[in-house]
Amino acid sequence: MDRIAIIGCGGSGKSTVARQLARILDTPLTHLDAIYYDEHWNPLPQDEFAAQQEKLVAGERWIIEGNYAGTLPVRLAAADTVIFLDLPARTCLWGIAQRRWRYRGGQHHQDGVYDRITWNFVRYILGYRRTMRPRVQNLVREHGPHVRLITLTSRRQAAQLVKRVRDEHQPVT
Repeated sequence: MDRIAIIGCGGSGKSTVARQLARILDTPLTHLDAIYYDEHWNPLPQDEFAAQQEKLVAGERWIIEGNYAGTLPVRLAAADTVIFLDLPARTCLWGIAQRRWRYRGGQHHQDGVYDRITWNFVRYILGYRRTMRPRVQNLVREHGPHVRLITLTSRRQAAQLVKRVRDEHQPVT
C-alpha cells in the first residue's frame, strides 16, 4: 500500500479514512478538493487539474482522496491500491450532516473538508449508487486491473480496515 486512491460518494468518509491511513503509513496525503477549488469555490480547468494529478502520482508514495471520475484514470494507472467507499446514500447524507455540524460550512484545508452543501450535491449523493458507482466500477476495471481493490460498504468496515492497517504497521516491541 504505497500509492492509494480513495474514492467514493460525498459524505462517505473519504477524508477521514485518508487522514487516518496517512498518519499510520506516514504517507503524503492530497485532498483533491484542495486542488480543484480555490477559496471562492472556483474550479480549476480540467486540463490543469489532470496535470496536477499527473505530478502527484509520479511520487513513490501517496494517498489521494477524491472521486472526480473525469480524472480517475490518472490515479488508477499509478495506484497499487484503491479503496472504494461504497456506502448507502442515507449514510452519506448523515455524513454530510455531521460534517456541517462539526465544521459549520466552508473550507478547512487542514482537514480536507470542503463543506458546501447544495441541492445538486444532495441529488448527486442520492443518485450516486445508481449513476456514478457503475461508472467508477467500469473505470477501475478499464484503467486499474492491476490494483488491489478494497470495497467498503459500511463505516464499520472502514474502521476495521484502518484498525487492520494500524495493527500491521505497529512497531515490534
